[in-house]
Amino acid sequence: MARYLFSSHDGFGLGHTRRNTLIAHSLLRCDPTAEVTVVTGVAGDPGWLREDPRLRIVRVPTMVKDDTGAYRNPGMSVEAALAARAEAFSEIVRTWAPDVVIVDRHPYGVGGELRRGLLAARIQGAALVLGLRDVLDEPSRVIPEVRGRGWAGVAEIYTDVLVYGHPAVCDHRREYTLPVHPTYCGWVTDVVPPQPVEEDVLVVAAGGGGDGEMVYRLGLEVLRARPEWRGRIIAGPQAASGHVPLGADLEGRVEVLTNPPDAAAIVARAGAVIQMAGYNSSVEALAAGLRPILVPRRTPRREQAIRAARLASLGVADMVDVGAAPEEVAWLLDRPRRLSPHAVEAAGIRFDGAETAARHIAALAPATVT
Repeated sequence: MARYLFSSHDGFGLGHTRRNTLIAHSLLRCDPTAEVTVVTGVAGDPGWLREDPRLRIVRVPTMVKDDTGAYRNPGMSVEAALAARAEAFSEIVRTWAPDVVIVDRHPYGVGGELRRGLLAARIQGAALVLGLRDVLDEPSRVIPEVRGRGWAGVAEIYTDVLVYGHPAVCDHRREYTLPVHPTYCGWVTDVVPPQPVEEDVLVVAAGGGGDGEMVYRLGLEVLRARPEWRGRIIAGPQAASGHVPLGADLEGRVEVLTNPPDAAAIVARAGAVIQMAGYNSSVEALAAGLRPILVPRRTPRREQAIRAARLASLGVADMVDVGAAPEEVAWLLDRPRRLSPHAVEAAGIRFDGAETAARHIAALAPATVT
């Protein structure tokens, strides 16, 4: 019975914890006897955290980024939050003795809070895996990070580094000068079964919703400009009620869905989608066969802008600025919003990342079912 411990650093949205959870589900399908724990400080209560009762969720104080890119906790000092996270992680390692530890994005946590627990896990014989998303940020910011203290010793302490993407979109070793050769797994997403398409439905989404107000507003203005379309607004668990300013003129034509558990299926049924360019939402749209209209966030990191530009250059998405006039966006609804067969495959994009990563991780445990 293998034990797997996932740690998500959190951030501005839900992407890190969502990726870890999808890989954890694949591990449980690969080995139903496995024990899996996910440590997360993600705010809100996304339904997918409760999808499998075999998945143990351990909550730690959340760490979110402010507009400058600095981490903070809404209810305590950064030092206290990091200390509590360090203690919780180290205690799980000590008492639970995982066989494999999977850390997302930051090798030692956002403030080094995982370092003590990771060293203890290594001494206990655990394999350590670092998981990285397809795009981290612009190289001018990532390269100093990789060469700094936050990455010191990664090549020695970590067993493997997995990238949840493909070098066709971002080559981590070449662009970021990683000190290790990563393994590319493909994109991690929840691929839903084919859905009946509602051609006149425009979905507007902004990930967790914490910074999605401008995207919601743009989508609603596009719907005002195109009265033949109906709208569905997916308000994530971090979206405040005021972030979706639905006017009386749109009532009856636009539906606001707050934190729906089947968000991926809602997107898959859409005739078109306007959304931010976060990892999860972008990949879910592509996996559903949609050519998304991406409205990337540009601060505090340029990750979304880079992803959107590269997907657009590959011909599988359109990219607009958050300040674009609604008329500049509405005309995109006249272009085919469905991708041609094999378009994403031709671009080097595949969606089996969760299964590929799970097989790779399971092979590191002392006893596995493959």
